[in-house]
Amino acid sequence: MRHLLVAAALLTASLGAARAQDAQGEFHIGLSADPDVLDPTLGSSFYGRIVYAAMCDKLFDLDAKLNIVPQLATGFHYDDPTHLIITLRRGVLFQDGEIFDADAAKQSLMRHLSLKGSMRAGEINAIDAIDVVDPLTIKLTLKAPAAQLIAQLSDRAGIMMAPQAMATEGVNFGQHPVCAGAFAFDSRVVQDRIVLKRFPGYWNAANIHFASVTYRPFLDPSVRLSNLRAGSVDMVDVISPTDIATVRGDPKLNLAIGDGLTYWGVTINTNNGARAKTVIGQDALVRQAFELAIDRQALIDVVFGGLYTPVAQANSPSSPYYFADIKPPPRDIDRARALLKQAGVSLPVPVELMAANSPDTQQVAEVIQSMVKDAGFDLKIKAMEFSSGLSAGYAGDFNAYLIGWSGRSDPDGNMWQMLHSGGAFNYGKYSTPTMDTLLDDARTVADVAQRRAIYAEVWQEERANLPLIYLWIQKNVVGMKRQVTGFVQVPDGLLRLTGVTLAP
Repeated sequence: MRHLLVAAALLTASLGAARAQDAQGEFHIGLSADPDVLDPTLGSSFYGRIVYAAMCDKLFDLDAKLNIVPQLATGFHYDDPTHLIITLRRGVLFQDGEIFDADAAKQSLMRHLSLKGSMRAGEINAIDAIDVVDPLTIKLTLKAPAAQLIAQLSDRAGIMMAPQAMATEGVNFGQHPVCAGAFAFDSRVVQDRIVLKRFPGYWNAANIHFASVTYRPFLDPSVRLSNLRAGSVDMVDVISPTDIATVRGDPKLNLAIGDGLTYWGVTINTNNGARAKTVIGQDALVRQAFELAIDRQALIDVVFGGLYTPVAQANSPSSPYYFADIKPPPRDIDRARALLKQAGVSLPVPVELMAANSPDTQQVAEVIQSMVKDAGFDLKIKAMEFSSGLSAGYAGDFNAYLIGWSGRSDPDGNMWQMLHSGGAFNYGKYSTPTMDTLLDDARTVADVAQRRAIYAEVWQEERANLPLIYLWIQKNVVGMKRQVTGFVQVPDGLLRLTGVTLAP
């Protein structure tokens, strides 16, 4: 009762402050796919992360230079390498009126760690215990030093959820999510729209300028652009590189183009159920031949107008953990055929490639299909709706999976979950003791040079086995009406609405 009475008083004060602001009505955002479940613990799509940016504040956030900055936390320090102290922001309310405090923070973190099916557990499993020091301080006891932990708490693992809603909704939390962000969940029609309403009790309400925000999925980039040009949406998450000239030539529109963290690649099912029992799943020589049949630069030129950067690793060239000597091998059909002969496989080698049913992704799949045919592969494309593809990925219902990863500022966030045997996004269940040990060891080292030395060994192991064939690093290309001001582009690609306005 005390919690609710205090919350009511705080909410009344916040309402008064909020009414002083000029809410500008509705803001509409076009997404290139519909998010999966809107549960920060169970969700796994980039598009969900875009919605969370408005709906669910985190302990920490990133700025435009990828510096970690406070959000619901005010700071942190280590008492020693395995005891992390986090201080919390005073006067924060969840969207149901509950007060955000240390106990609520503990409950959110425990849910991320322990809920069955949690996609966050592998990100923060360095945490051994969580203690409430006082109402605005928590202490995390770690199993070992964890260089990646604060960076993980700047993403979904750091999202704080309302305790009463967690208790009431349980595994159905994603149907009625309640967080501590600027906009509260209002409604959702799957594959059509997600509507959020401005939360007047938000701790930073003075910098929120819309009464509501609506997200609408448009898989086809031309349809997405048409809706932007027609004014039915105010911003879109991605403009296809081939449409950049059109946007630049439209006086009603603006572009924000910046370096991104997103990579795309082909994940091979090496160990996830019956569909891993293929020649490409069981023989690294066949996977190496498949890679050698792909000309990454030509693929990027054809589909993306040459805008993206070909890579053979997970981290972007701007990262201190990028290795300039790990370059994509040039296309070599003769060598690819020689590797298939060495592997002793019959030609053509059958492979089914699962890919989202968006036009750009299907075009990429078709270019790969044409390229690898020359080396002796018979590639069939299985088009799937994005969320259905994720489900098939987790279940191992694929041979090869064309999918992107939206990228993280710390290298652990780009590798551990995909290459470690315990990783939630290791769709193919690739598993070697060497890789697991290296990825775990890299988490315990803070020094960049020492971590680089460990990651150099990671890439030796990955390049030898090729469970994931990396293709390119993406640029962030956001389109918006010219009247939109205040948008700050961050390399993680999320659309943050703090400070954004829409002039009449």
